[in-house]
Amino acid sequence: QNEEKWDFVLVSDIHEMGSEKEIKRKKFLDELHKKGFTIKKIEDTKLFYGVRAPLHIFQKYQCFLTNSDSRQQNSSASQDIPVTTRIRVVHFILQNTVTSDLEKLHDLMRKKVFEAAFPLHKNEEIRRILKKKWARWRVMFKEQPIEEIRCYFGEKVALYFAWLGWYTYLLIFAALAGLATVAAGATVFSSSQVSKEICDANNTIMCPLCDQNCSFWVLSDTCIYAKVTHMIDNEATVVFAMFMAIWATVFLELWKRERATVATNWDVYGWDEEEEELALHLINNSQHEPQLYQHSYFRSTIVLILALLMIMVLIGIAHALVIYRAVAMALFTQSEAGLLSKHADTIAVMTGAVLHYLTIVIMTKVSSHTGCLAGFSTANPPLIVFLCPAEKPRTFSQGENNFTVKIFIFQFFTNFSSLIYIAFFLGRINGHPGHYVRIAGHWRLEECHPSGCITDLFIQMAVIMVLKQTISNIMEYLIPWISHQLRKKKKSPKKRSMMLGEEEEAEDPCKRQWLNNYELNEVNNFSLFNEYLEIVIQYSFTTIFVAAFPLAPLLALINNVIEIHMDAIKMMRLRRRMVPRKAKDIGIWLQVLEAIGILAVIGNGLVIAITSDFIPVQVYKYMYSPCARENHTSMDCSTGYINNSLSVFHIRDFEPHTKVLPEFNGVQIKKYRDYRNADDYTYTVQFWHIFAARLAFLILFEHVALCVKLIAAWYIPDVPQKVKNLILKEKHSNLQNELRWVMPWKVPG
Repeated sequence: QNEEKWDFVLVSDIHEMGSEKEIKRKKFLDELHKKGFTIKKIEDTKLFYGVRAPLHIFQKYQCFLTNSDSRQQNSSASQDIPVTTRIRVVHFILQNTVTSDLEKLHDLMRKKVFEAAFPLHKNEEIRRILKKKWARWRVMFKEQPIEEIRCYFGEKVALYFAWLGWYTYLLIFAALAGLATVAAGATVFSSSQVSKEICDANNTIMCPLCDQNCSFWVLSDTCIYAKVTHMIDNEATVVFAMFMAIWATVFLELWKRERATVATNWDVYGWDEEEEELALHLINNSQHEPQLYQHSYFRSTIVLILALLMIMVLIGIAHALVIYRAVAMALFTQSEAGLLSKHADTIAVMTGAVLHYLTIVIMTKVSSHTGCLAGFSTANPPLIVFLCPAEKPRTFSQGENNFTVKIFIFQFFTNFSSLIYIAFFLGRINGHPGHYVRIAGHWRLEECHPSGCITDLFIQMAVIMVLKQTISNIMEYLIPWISHQLRKKKKSPKKRSMMLGEEEEAEDPCKRQWLNNYELNEVNNFSLFNEYLEIVIQYSFTTIFVAAFPLAPLLALINNVIEIHMDAIKMMRLRRRMVPRKAKDIGIWLQVLEAIGILAVIGNGLVIAITSDFIPVQVYKYMYSPCARENHTSMDCSTGYINNSLSVFHIRDFEPHTKVLPEFNGVQIKKYRDYRNADDYTYTVQFWHIFAARLAFLILFEHVALCVKLIAAWYIPDVPQKVKNLILKEKHSNLQNELRWVMPWKVPG
């Protein structure tokens, strides 16, 4: 039975005897034989080679590294070596075995000598536990079996699910705060003086929203939008934005503590990745010389220039979306369909959001088919392929970190460039009636929704998050499931027809198991990376512009509860087994999350200061309202704000080619949202007061939020006291043991 335990399976097409591919395959297998590997061949529609490493390789590994594996087991028995350790070591040796032609396994796979190499999902007890307690929908609200995940998939995957579970748990508090913010707005907006004034503005006639065949309109037409806007744009939003800045810090600090506890329990707290990598190289080749660290300012400059070029391309895509919205707005307003022309601005925003979602999907596919490291992918766009090798990473992890930073920046600009435009530029660079800024001298740049700029940002974020968490998740599950079904149908072995009187030959017990594993979807070094990237981008949506969309944490919470078990089902039932990798933390992703936390403070401060009407309302209350002039205490101090925030425009100053429908011809003065003088359309003094107040609020909000973040980070230690004391006692015990070996030599004869 022991002979049937195999560490890895290599799959190859059946090549002609004496062909170049057959010779290369034989050379590689001969190298494995020289290292003492046992190899079993099974022939079907493909050639399958089961690979098992000799015991002395793992004994060397245990001698080299004093880690959890060597402390917890007796190295004299091969069955005591954890399966995850066996797979990890064998995978490293397979990837670094060099043939006489100086070719490694990834070179041979690129040349189609081998088609696949994977460890096996085995019928172990631990797999049955994971299928029962983790990889099924009915246990969605139960605690994850992290220890079993670690024993089956290794520390790196287990830490991902521990982090995702911790993030999901803390999202409950953020979701409740977001719901409370919306509820506060919902109970306040009906009595909001600002929305009441908009709903009562039956005589306030506004400038047309397009140049051709658009009519003037009455401000009260936007009553419903005004109520929705003030549901998310009120004093509670400022408190919520501050809460989310603190929440992001507390989440990371508490995760650091949780990580320290988990790493200590797994005995990987002091594990050194570089030492393990050197040990594995020496096990594979005792003459190995370490690759030294390299750095070149020239290479770094080239990488920086190319990265900036990629960012410029993404910003160009955002500009294309801006052009689409301007053109769509002009076409929709001139449409004969009443629904299109009446709600042209909202429809333009929503279709623009759907287009933005499609660009995110396309650019994500582009980035997911790129790779910096050998074995990541074979379909690599040349720019990304060049970026990481140009930096000459010394180790796999260093290359992975470089790749993570670049792809995250790439994805961040893909997801947020359009949102940044809507939040901070929409309606601020479009000019004013009589002097609009135009694209190609023809299409007017779009304005904010009449009820406020934050409405556009709210719609954009709602559409993207809902689409990402419905369509994307459905496709993420359906594509592997359909692919698995097709592979099963295509690659299932065909029964050989029996001759009369011939006895059926007994099938090798390994054959069915190997075929079942081969029929599963392949995994690569991207598999876990893509899961991290998806959740980190979601975390960005949940924190950076959350002031404009307080329901983002709730959507993220619902998504993550589903995501955990969807990932579990994919890993256990639809994909081949991932190569277990050791880890003591979530790596470079922690620094990425900390950077997002700082961006969240800046982003939410800017949204409240620039996008929201919070600051203009406060300036009006304390400087221009009846309360400020006459010291009224009985009336709402925002009374008259709407009329104060509108500027006057004379019809005679329209541009010559502007044609409006003759609905309000008797009125020569119209209104528009801005703070400009009626005679020369220059900015009023109130505009500069508001500008100064916005700047002062931004500086104050960001400094207070960052100070609170720093205090929270100081107040919550990264490592629990219990873990510190445990490590201290362990160090003391190790030194005592060393002292016992030294003392006898000091005793006089």
